[in-house]
Amino acid sequence: MRPDPDNRPALLLAMGPGIADRLLTGAHRDRLAALTRTDPHLVAHDLTAPGPRVAAALAEAELLLTCWGATPLTADVLDRAPRLKAVVHAAGSVKHHITEACWDRGLRVTSAAAANALPVAEYALAAILFAGKGVLRSAQRYARHRTDDSWLTESAPWGNYHRTIGIIGASRIGRRVIELLRPFDCEVLLYDPYVTTPPAGTRLVGLDELCARSTVVSVHAPQLPSTHRMIGARQLAAMPDGTTLINTARGSLVDETALLPHLLSGRLHAVLDVTDPELPPPDSPLWTLPNVLLTPHVAGSLGNELHRMTDQALAEITRYTAGEPFADEVRAADLTTSA
Repeated sequence: MRPDPDNRPALLLAMGPGIADRLLTGAHRDRLAALTRTDPHLVAHDLTAPGPRVAAALAEAELLLTCWGATPLTADVLDRAPRLKAVVHAAGSVKHHITEACWDRGLRVTSAAAANALPVAEYALAAILFAGKGVLRSAQRYARHRTDDSWLTESAPWGNYHRTIGIIGASRIGRRVIELLRPFDCEVLLYDPYVTTPPAGTRLVGLDELCARSTVVSVHAPQLPSTHRMIGARQLAAMPDGTTLINTARGSLVDETALLPHLLSGRLHAVLDVTDPELPPPDSPLWTLPNVLLTPHVAGSLGNELHRMTDQALAEITRYTAGEPFADEVRAADLTTSA
């Protein structure tokens, strides 16, 4: 049921330049205008020194709809938003803009992290299956030898049947990858120090054992002080020859200095959607190594996948206007162990 226009909460869009046009279709803007009192074309890029229109909208706002590039909601910003009660984030992590002042104020927060997890998991699944089939190296051999039986001379094991896959982190993405792997005849090992009961079809092991037993290792842990370079020299040395390391989480989780010798020798392979730093230096071997697939942080939501996050955010706004709890609320305690 459409809310009574007199009771609709005031809402302000707050995100980086150009994001709203990618995030919202005309239908999304119409729905937003029906649910809330808002100008769906007014987007606040900077809440620290807002212009008159944004300042007026912020002063009235009960809801903020945020996405990438949103201004951190410091105490000074919140002072300009005396009626603000909730922040709906149409993307994944809220750590960039949700500050301690938000929790002190008692704001409710929700995010579309569940929606953003889906394309990342799909990318990881594709990388896992391609790694098992040796797609990258066989394509390169095919181009080099120009004969369709060149792959037969390789001694490396081929195929995904009964392959051991290591999943690091039972995050939303990690759990979704595990779900996607269920139709395949793989053994799935999981490392996550916060999990006591592993998802169906997986076996919980230590990090070193996972690295030593898996021929594909996919990283899905959050970026925390405790996970900084968690894939270090010992873990990399334990990986069997020919193992593929897949990282769609954050570059800081892998010690790239320790990883490079294994890549340069050809002992290990890597699919890296994230690096540390995020753009490798121009002279980094990662750009040209034949056993590395380097992509520019494309695993997350892109193009029409952004609309899935918008749909989740609008569903949360619908629940809010109906007086219902958020389906995917973020709480301060969650952020100590999540992205």
